[in-house]
Amino acid sequence: MESGDERDGVIMFSDEDLCEMSGLKRGRDFIEVMCGCTSQRYGDAVGRLKVFASGDLEISCECTPGCQEDKLSPSAFEKHSGREGTRKWKSNVWVIVKGEKMSLAKTVLLKYFNEASKNGNGSHKGHNGRPCHRDEFIRCSRCSKERRFRLRTKEECLIYHDASADINWNCSDLASDKITCEYEEERASRKLPDMHGFYDEFQNLVALTR
Repeated sequence: MESGDERDGVIMFSDEDLCEMSGLKRGRDFIEVMCGCTSQRYGDAVGRLKVFASGDLEISCECTPGCQEDKLSPSAFEKHSGREGTRKWKSNVWVIVKGEKMSLAKTVLLKYFNEASKNGNGSHKGHNGRPCHRDEFIRCSRCSKERRFRLRTKEECLIYHDASADINWNCSDLASDKITCEYEEERASRKLPDMHGFYDEFQNLVALTR
């Protein structure tokens, strides 16, 4: 008999962890629950959150019967819902526990996401095992200034991915920095890539040719 959420030897959460979460479904390597995000203007936007053992989070939006938004990251779902104020999806996206709304940050559902972020999943590593990060830039659709996106954690990579897919992205959408179109663009000299990572790769290639 299976104990908790176990599939093919993968135990994600115990029955006690998921007790009384609304809309609970168990898959092979994920669990799914009802979720939502509240906007003062538009009310509650609801969806279904999939939590994967890999740390990935996906939300299928059900805000309206015809909504086609699928496989959204939590930050993209937060934006899609029309949520006002500071972008903090861990606090603003909620699930229903015992009939009450509870932010993701107060549940066990971010366990694997936080572990993946801490371990730097998805970041490139040089031959010495140290992560080599290269920041990316996106141009504002309003002022045409380029803004820096740091890619140090999985959450930051998700934020960059969502922004790069949004043709209407603008400075005010930056979640981590309070930057508006009035702020000056970074100097070109500061946009040069981090050469430490490239040096590691160069040294690695040299070693292979010896």
